[in-house]
Amino acid sequence: MPETHARRRQALRDLLRRADLDAVLVTDLLNIRYLTGFTGSQAALVVHAADEPGAERGTAFSTDGRYRTQSAEQVPDLERLIERPSELVLAEHLAQDPARYRRTGFESGHVTVDGLDVLAAAAPGIELVRAPGLVEDLRLIKDAAEVDALRMACAAADRALADLIEHGGLRPGRTELEVARELEARMREHGAAGPSFETIVAAGAHSAIPHHRPTGAVLAAGDFVKMDFGALVDGYHSDMTRTVVLGSPADWQREIYELVRTAQAAGREAVRPGADVREVDGAARKVIEDAGYGERFPHGLGHGVGLEIHEAPALSQRGDGTIREGMVVTVEPGVYVPERGGVRIEDTLAVRASTPELLTLTTKELVAV
Repeated sequence: MPETHARRRQALRDLLRRADLDAVLVTDLLNIRYLTGFTGSQAALVVHAADEPGAERGTAFSTDGRYRTQSAEQVPDLERLIERPSELVLAEHLAQDPARYRRTGFESGHVTVDGLDVLAAAAPGIELVRAPGLVEDLRLIKDAAEVDALRMACAAADRALADLIEHGGLRPGRTELEVARELEARMREHGAAGPSFETIVAAGAHSAIPHHRPTGAVLAAGDFVKMDFGALVDGYHSDMTRTVVLGSPADWQREIYELVRTAQAAGREAVRPGADVREVDGAARKVIEDAGYGERFPHGLGHGVGLEIHEAPALSQRGDGTIREGMVVTVEPGVYVPERGGVRIEDTLAVRASTPELLTLTTKELVAV
C-alpha cells in the first residue's frame, strides 16, 4: 500500500509545519510501520516537512542488511540506507545537509536520555527538538485500510468463540488453560497471525479478578466463565470479552449480567463524535453506581485499539480528550464480586458520525452453555 503510506507521511508533514519543524526522526517501530509498511525489527525513518508525494527527496528510511530484500519490497518509494544502527545512520545523514534539517524533531517518548546524547553527537549543527506523539496523533483516526484489518481481526475472534461453543469446548472438567489455548488456535484457523494479547479465561471465583491469567483451574457447573481475547491480523488487534454460564444461571448471576449488559449498552450509546471521554465512561459507570455496585467496577470503560492493543484515547474517569469520527475504541464495563464471580462485556467499535459501527458481533445475551 505505498499510496496509503505516502498519504500518512503527507499528513505528518502538516503537523511538522505547524510545529515549525523541518523534519522528524521516527524511531518507534510501530510508527515506522504505520508510515512505511515496514515490518522488520530494526529501522529508522526521517520525514521532511517540505517534501511532496512522489518527490520525497528529503525523506529517507534506514534498516540493516538482514532486511535489504524485505525493505525493497515494503518501502519501494523512499531512499533506503542499508546500515546499522539505523537511527545513527540517519542522524549522520541529517548532518550532511544541516540547512535542510535545521530543526528536526525526535520521538522523545521513545528515545532515552543517553540515546539523545548519541544522536546529538552524530548530527552536529542540527537542533534536535522534542516532538512527542506526532505519529500517535495521526494513528488516533483509523483510515479505511486500518478499519478493514480491525474488522477482519474482530471476525476471526467472533468465529473462534462460536466454534469453541459449537464443538463443546466450554464444559465442566476442562481447565482455563485448555480453553485459552483452543481459543487461540481457533483464531489462527480463521486467519489470525496469533492472539493480540495473552488470552484471559477466568472461571468461577476467578471471574471476579479483572485480569486473571488462566491456570489449571477446572471449570465447574454453575461457573461464570469470562473470556477476554483478541486476534491479530495484519498487525492490528481486536479486543472482545464475553461471559457465559456453565449450566442454568442463578438469580444473582442473571442480576449482575443484566446490569453489566445495560451499562455496556449505555457506554456504546455515548460513543459519539464530540463526546468527552470522561462522559462516555460516566454513562456506563452511572448505571453500575446507581445499582450499588460502583466499587465493583474498578477500571476504565475502554481504550483505543489499532497497531497496539491499548492506544489512545482512554475512556476513563481520568481520560483526556474527545471522541472523534474514525477512532476505534472498546467499551468494556465489568462488575466483580469477590469469591463469587464477575462479568465483563466488551466490544470493539468504529466511531461514525451517528451510531458507531460494531466490529465484534457475538451476542451479548446471557449464554448458558
